[in-house]
Amino acid sequence: MEYFVQQLINGLTLGAIYGLIAIGYTMVYGIIGMINFAHGDIYMIGAFISLITFLVLGFGGAPLVAVPVAIMIVLLVSMVLTSVYGWAVERVAYRPLRGSFRLAPLISALGMSIFLQNYVQLVQGARVKPLPPVVTGGFTVMERADGFTVSLSYLQIIIMVLTVVLMVIFSLLIAKTPLGRQQRACEQDKTMAALLGVNVDRTISMTFVIGAALAAVAGLMVTMYYGVVHFYIGFLAGVKAFTAAVLGGIGSVPGAMLGGVLIGLIEAFWSGYFSVEYKDVAAFSILVLVLIFRPSGLLGKPEIEKV
Repeated sequence: MEYFVQQLINGLTLGAIYGLIAIGYTMVYGIIGMINFAHGDIYMIGAFISLITFLVLGFGGAPLVAVPVAIMIVLLVSMVLTSVYGWAVERVAYRPLRGSFRLAPLISALGMSIFLQNYVQLVQGARVKPLPPVVTGGFTVMERADGFTVSLSYLQIIIMVLTVVLMVIFSLLIAKTPLGRQQRACEQDKTMAALLGVNVDRTISMTFVIGAALAAVAGLMVTMYYGVVHFYIGFLAGVKAFTAAVLGGIGSVPGAMLGGVLIGLIEAFWSGYFSVEYKDVAAFSILVLVLIFRPSGLLGKPEIEKV
């Protein structure tokens, strides 16, 4: 029982990170019907920006500020700078090809992904970049007679609480604000939304910016949680987050978070009870089974063709 609880905590933590990245995929798909395959690399850039900001604040030696203040500074810097990259991806890789055939933006996004990977490799090098632990300590939840303890670290609490807070803020943003109404209008019919006065280009750009900001938060979490960053982390995390978005229902924000949590739990429990080498196979196998019996995903709605 104790081991199960520990893997549950680990899975929820990992799932929260996947869910935040998956939201970026599902938002872009919901509005323009395209998959932003460069989104995983935006998350990787957010992780590097977080690492660099921590080091500038002295967390490679003597910290210049208190830990809570440092985390807030890193969070803001990472979200702002990563959002600029998200905006640039939309401006360079998507907007010029918006009226082209559907395969062109996909190829452009793949090219942008390769470019970002090599750009970071050239600038930062190919070696793994370490970060000393920033947040340490935690609680002992349960303890077994043989000495095995179930621990919940302060960092895991921060990750899960921050994810829930961001989900609430983001849901209110879509449901209550003018930007959210514009996003929903563009999702339904971009041409009609433009005729009614919605700035479609600005709305799509803001969608990329918001998705990049959430990916930056995930990058910060990963940097603090694992303590290492390298230029290739965006590829696999991007694939996992895309899988989470499809599993939950591409185009559904709650579905993206649900899919992320499920992928995190599957990986954690499979790694804990079976072979860790096959945890990715397990996650993708569950995706295949779900799509066989529910092609639109767990919370997705079937697309209705307009004729």
